[in-house]
Amino acid sequence: MLLLNEDAVLVCKHEMGRVSIEATQHLVTIAGKPVLVEPNPERRAIKHCPNYGITVKPCTLTLAVAEGYSALLRIQGKRVCLDTVTGLTDGTPPGTVKYKVNSPGQAFVFEGK
Repeated sequence: MLLLNEDAVLVCKHEMGRVSIEATQHLVTIAGKPVLVEPNPERRAIKHCPNYGITVKPCTLTLAVAEGYSALLRIQGKRVCLDTVTGLTDGTPPGTVKYKVNSPGQAFVFEGK
């Protein structure tokens, strides 16, 4: 599983909704970009989700990560984000719309097992 850096592309399940990413640590980088750690993918804005209508709320915010934090690697005590990161968004119907990683932002560093 590849580690995520600040160039990672996370999207809602509607594919056009892009998650705004900002790293909170700058000690460890890959390809010159900070590695993402918990809770970097959480509570982030989602822009351009095409899922909207009269009774439909588009995805505008990521919620807690359900899976995808490393059980092995930590930076400054925080788990590193892997390319398997996924969780729910605030879109409708509630509790069903997920976000996911489309690109980890780098192709060099991975967590081995």
